[in-house]
Amino acid sequence: MTKFVQLHLLTSYPPANLNRDDLGRPKTARMGGAERLRVSSQSLKRHWRTSDLFQEAAANHVGTRTKRLGIGVQDRLLAGGVKEKDAKEWAAKIAGVFGALKKNSVEIEQLAHVSPEEQQAVNELAERLIAEGHAPDEEELKLLRKKPAAVDVALFGRMLASAPEFNVEAACQVAHAITVHGVVIEDDYFTAVDDLNNEEDRGAAHIGETGFAAGVFYSYVCINRDQLVDNLRGDADLADRAIAALTEAAIKIAPSGKQNSFGSRAYASYVLAEKGPQQPRSLSVAFLKPIQGEDQASEAIRCLESQVERFDQVYGACADKRYALNTVEGSGKFDDLLKFLQAE
Repeated sequence: MTKFVQLHLLTSYPPANLNRDDLGRPKTARMGGAERLRVSSQSLKRHWRTSDLFQEAAANHVGTRTKRLGIGVQDRLLAGGVKEKDAKEWAAKIAGVFGALKKNSVEIEQLAHVSPEEQQAVNELAERLIAEGHAPDEEELKLLRKKPAAVDVALFGRMLASAPEFNVEAACQVAHAITVHGVVIEDDYFTAVDDLNNEEDRGAAHIGETGFAAGVFYSYVCINRDQLVDNLRGDADLADRAIAALTEAAIKIAPSGKQNSFGSRAYASYVLAEKGPQQPRSLSVAFLKPIQGEDQASEAIRCLESQVERFDQVYGACADKRYALNTVEGSGKFDDLLKFLQAE
């Protein structure tokens, strides 16, 4: 019986600044007494969810996280010939369904995750108001949908403080990715030269500094398939599409931070997928002791697989079935991994 799908990924990035802190330097975390590079789960989920790969794989079933829903409605009403005062008032009523508004604004204070069918209902209401020329009534403002058919809402959940009955419990948990070894962040001091400089003026037109580091990251994703199917109102086929889309994005999509400067796109070098009803567990403990030496990828794979065996020895089988891709050895097939993840 498949209740949980767990993904363990090892991805090697060359020198990069994938996810910046408030000072513009790579995010870090201390683990096992050593400083590690870190990419936040928020960053990972956004890059996966908004990637072309995920959007195409889950076409017509991806929501929009936005504060600007009311602005779009207002613009639509104005374009339809509604007076400015009415357009703002009606747009505020519609946007207010999804969250409290900023003062004297139609913009929502906090991001609201709006499903495609909710957006369609908003658009249809705006067109009706334009045609009939009246403010939305209480019945028309029932725009929220319980368990909307948006795979990103179903995976990552949503919280609506003003309408908690429309909250969605997340079916997917994503850990912050951390390097399996300690790191030292270096600084790239760089200059930019003006193309129109002449012989008298050869100085730099710009001087900057960027922190960077390279590393092998361990990433962990846990999906409660039963919760996902329930969130999608029992649509098991859509749940399988969502798991496949998320898996491919997690394996192939790199964070976009400083990509133009570092070109640090990467596929996962190693993927271990597990299925079963057993309680999930991260394998991050395999890297509590930082990896040493030069062959970091091979050593990280060895440590991860050894940790799997030791968990099984102590607790019994921690998963019913497993499938692995290993690009260091050239074993496993991506297409077979996606088949493995489908419900049986």
